[in-house]
Amino acid sequence: MDSGRRERHHARRIPHTSPPLNREDTNRAGTGERGDRPWGYYLVLYEEEGCKVKRFLVRPGKRLSLQRHKYRAEHWHLVRGDALVTRDGEEIRMQAGQSLDIPLGAVHRIENVGQEDVVVIEVQSGTYLGEDDIERFEDDFGRV
Repeated sequence: MDSGRRERHHARRIPHTSPPLNREDTNRAGTGERGDRPWGYYLVLYEEEGCKVKRFLVRPGKRLSLQRHKYRAEHWHLVRGDALVTRDGEEIRMQAGQSLDIPLGAVHRIENVGQEDVVVIEVQSGTYLGEDDIERFEDDFGRV
């Protein structure tokens, strides 16, 4: 038996040690919901009552609508890219590794000002986390 074959054979004999997921775990593991948008897309990574975690991607030259939420606050962590965030009239330049809080009711948007995709991990917290909790003020795609 060659060494590659032995390694594969050995790997097959390793017992499964992770406990099975119970109903509560599967509810919290996220929906895998993906939302395609004109600026990019989002993916729900985790969700439970009062908390939702998303990964969203903004294409170069694109930006989200200028918006606010009635029922949720957000925390953004920029994983990749170069972004310009508007929060209550203040413009904030963000680079990979930086984080920013968006308080409940704050008027905000993120714009990709770089040459590569912007990737953000967003943690939402609040009493209602539906996609319809959005009031748009400006939108490049006619959704106001």
